[in-house]
Amino acid sequence: MSQSSDLIKSAQRTIQLEREAIDALLPRIDADFVRACELILACKGRVVVVGMGKSGHVGNKIAATLASTGTPSFFVHPAEASHGDMGMITREDVVLALSNSGSTAEIVTLLPLIKRLGITLISLTGNPDSPLAKAAAANLDARVAQEACPLNLAPTSSTTAALVLGDALAIALLEARGFTAEDFAFSHPGGALGRRLLLKVENIMHGGDSLPRVARGTPLREALLEMTRKGLGMTAVVEDDGHLAGIFTDGDLRRTLDKGVDVRQASIDDVMTVHGKTVRPDMLAAEALKIMDDHKINVLVVVDEDDRPIGALHIHDMTRAGVI
Repeated sequence: MSQSSDLIKSAQRTIQLEREAIDALLPRIDADFVRACELILACKGRVVVVGMGKSGHVGNKIAATLASTGTPSFFVHPAEASHGDMGMITREDVVLALSNSGSTAEIVTLLPLIKRLGITLISLTGNPDSPLAKAAAANLDARVAQEACPLNLAPTSSTTAALVLGDALAIALLEARGFTAEDFAFSHPGGALGRRLLLKVENIMHGGDSLPRVARGTPLREALLEMTRKGLGMTAVVEDDGHLAGIFTDGDLRRTLDKGVDVRQASIDDVMTVHGKTVRPDMLAAEALKIMDDHKINVLVVVDEDDRPIGALHIHDMTRAGVI
């Protein structure tokens, strides 16, 4: 029990110290933070993030967050920059340099070259009086009272503060740019959000010869054969001029049988749902899914601007495409 209690107290102490480090950041969101945002918003190139050790790991994450929220960014290891990778940085870029001490040798070594090339420098340090902070056009103050490490050595509170400050920077820039959920989806095309926000009806519908369709006045038994051939559990019903007249589905067939209608004698006109719910091909698949959910239907007819059927969309298509 004693060991369990000690472990819990240690964890709680760590969390408390890191919470205090984050709270201390609030009054430091000041003119320097605004200046950093303005420099990045005016940047015609990319934000190049550099950092050594734990700061480098945090820098990698900050670069990834910036890149996925509308600010082109990538990480460069400062030691590698001294051995050729400095060529990856252009005069139009902004360098965001992370160093808790503000005097990391590998980064300080780069300062004369950054200055000589006229590259804008923003620092994120734990020491606002450090060489790095003084060389920067804007310094983001990430100092902490103490590390969560009981030896006050292992980067813990300081890396958490740097990470949070990087997130604050990324989100401030996101909002300043008017970055939308659709913009975010373009950075995440393989994720669920990307599928919901980028996939359109035309990308997954059954079109051309795959669309079941019969003319108005077709005997019901022939319409059922068309449904069987195309395997979508529905058929569109079209007027002589090609406009949509209605839709007939498996559900309509069940209701027809419940009413005792003779399927051998009936016409499709007698049993179809007049017109029915439709979608356009350029509509987001997620919007089409909402229509299905709202009306508790499993299939939609896709029509063009003249209300002519050009495709069919089934709930199973949504599942296969990962929209659901």
